[in-house]
Amino acid sequence: MSRFNDTLEKYLLPVASKLGSNKILISLRDGIIVAMPLIIIGSLFLVISGIAIPGWIEWLEAQGIQPYLMKAVNGTFGLMGLVASFGVAHSIARQYDTDGVSAGIISMAAFLVVTPNVMTGGKTSEEAIPQMYMGSQGLFVALIIGIFSGLIFQWFINRNIRIKMPDQVPPAVAKSFSALIPGAVIILLWLIIYIALDNLPFGNIHDLIVNTLGVPLSLMGSTLIGTIILVGLNSAFWFVGIHGANVVNAVMQPIWLKNIDENRIVYQANPHGDLPHIITQPFIDNFVFMGGGGSTIGLVIVIAILAFKKRSSKITKTMAPLTLMPGIFNINEPTLFGLPVVLNVRLIVPFILAPMINATITYFAMASGLVHLTNGTAMPWTIPPIISGFLATGHVSGSLVQMVCIIVDILLYYPFYRTMEKYNLQLEQKEADETKEI
Repeated sequence: MSRFNDTLEKYLLPVASKLGSNKILISLRDGIIVAMPLIIIGSLFLVISGIAIPGWIEWLEAQGIQPYLMKAVNGTFGLMGLVASFGVAHSIARQYDTDGVSAGIISMAAFLVVTPNVMTGGKTSEEAIPQMYMGSQGLFVALIIGIFSGLIFQWFINRNIRIKMPDQVPPAVAKSFSALIPGAVIILLWLIIYIALDNLPFGNIHDLIVNTLGVPLSLMGSTLIGTIILVGLNSAFWFVGIHGANVVNAVMQPIWLKNIDENRIVYQANPHGDLPHIITQPFIDNFVFMGGGGSTIGLVIVIAILAFKKRSSKITKTMAPLTLMPGIFNINEPTLFGLPVVLNVRLIVPFILAPMINATITYFAMASGLVHLTNGTAMPWTIPPIISGFLATGHVSGSLVQMVCIIVDILLYYPFYRTMEKYNLQLEQKEADETKEI
């Protein structure tokens, strides 16, 4: 393990240092972090709405509380993409010493321009925007718009292609007029893209990306090889900011739901009979993606363990309490966007490999008869591991294989996060030394 850590530090730290100074990557990181308060608050409401206590959800619904909780969830998670489009453009503009607020607002406007309005049954465009595009489903488009909008904005400003006001004009007013020309160009550019897509059979820019990435997945079936590829793609999509579950489930969920329903029918007829399918929706939700996309249950446990060390980075100490509890309930947006994992090359290997390894371990454990197959029991995906394994299979063997997978995930994430931790400590020490010199 020590030699492996040394190898990671030798090859990854130099790369991480170079990537850490890249303006585009910095803007992507900063843009996503801007949405963190919303993500954390939304996670808390989501946990409350799905606590795995018998009768809890039914009580919330009976009392009329559940719709209000989901309103809070949708109102926070549902703005992730819109806020990120502001944050990315803001960060790029600031790095080029231009007005970040103006760039961010223009980027948000551009994001709304390319996003289609709601259509009624008669195909009449209403003055409303689908909330799904405002959240994580529109995040990838938001990041693209933020990057190009920020770069275009700073290009105009730094080349003095702007309306310049006299020195007597208040700075706030001067900034507003300076943003007019680049803002008009940016909005016009994205409007042209929207018009082009609106008159082509590809759908809007959001659907174009989802459909382009989702069509190849329709060729996948309920096999181990297909599942390994799918969960790897899920993690890869998440890594670049695309909601992997939305892309993969759009094609595969009907297959996995059909499989679990066929298992249910056989189980009801004969609880001791052989169930027909290993790979089902609970197999994916409760055994492969423990902790959320990328099987980050292992990562949040590693963060929590390292946070107890006397010598741990500020990032680790800060993120440990924010990621552990949501992670236990399989909510990992605070981890993905707060640490972050998204676009973090130092964590890409375990993030992609962990769910693939979980799928392989669980598949062979079930195929060999060591672990019972999922029997058709429906449950919220927020049920924590160990409990969900027992409920999904109706047997303690389901919990045991989850424990094995969690241990493997911890061992997989540890050396990579440890390397990242050392890098963060080096940065903190460097900042401390520079402060002392001042």
